[in-house]
Amino acid sequence: MSSKDVKTLDERIERIYKMAQEHFGEVRFVGIKKHTKIGWVAKIQFDEFESLAAEGESAVDALKNLRKRLSKIIDRYNMV
Repeated sequence: MSSKDVKTLDERIERIYKMAQEHFGEVRFVGIKKHTKIGWVAKIQFDEFESLAAEGESAVDALKNLRKRLSKIIDRYNMV
């Protein structure tokens, strides 16, 4: 095995949840689902109206893309 730790989907979701919660406060849920036409979708739901989503070929890809989008938003906010 490689020396890199392989993260489970639960660990990835937990990491994204904590990032979002630290920056935005309340987070309703972070999750993934398989969509028949576009593949995997990872989503953060902040409240009834605001959410952030990302797609990927696999569940891991979708979660990685979601984390990248979240990181960019937090970085932009911190630059201001």
